[in-house]
Amino acid sequence: MDNGAKITVRPLCEEDLDAVLDIESASFSRPWTRRHFLDEIVSSFGVPQVALAPDGSVAGYLCLKIVLDEGEILDVALNDALRGRGVGRTLVLNALSICRERGVVLVSLEVRSSNRSAISLYHRLGFRETGRRKGYYENGEDDLLMDYTFDVHVEERDAV
Repeated sequence: MDNGAKITVRPLCEEDLDAVLDIESASFSRPWTRRHFLDEIVSSFGVPQVALAPDGSVAGYLCLKIVLDEGEILDVALNDALRGRGVGRTLVLNALSICRERGVVLVSLEVRSSNRSAISLYHRLGFRETGRRKGYYENGEDDLLMDYTFDVHVEERDAV
């Protein structure tokens, strides 16, 4: 895939799960199970999305939960071969767009403190660090808490 190729994002479906589970297992020491993803697909709060490469293969995915006016990015991972090509940015921007459309005012997520590329992306997109869980992971690594807040006043002014 070249950098000019188009990534498409659509709702995650059961047919995507074999590829998603491969990415999940390669990305996390304690990966989600098939059942967990199936639960997200059918949840009235879940908004799981999949990013597809131009050839139709799964490039990555993001599981978003929306409850009332709050969103949470629960899980996001990319195909290793496609990292650094804008897939993660596309998925997060899509999630923020969905949240904005649904009236969400705050989106939160958690990220390993060692995941510098993800943290950098989140900062560039407007997330800010709001906390740290010391020694959260099984290897003693910290967990960073990050939030994105929609500026309601600016958006309302721009809409007029």
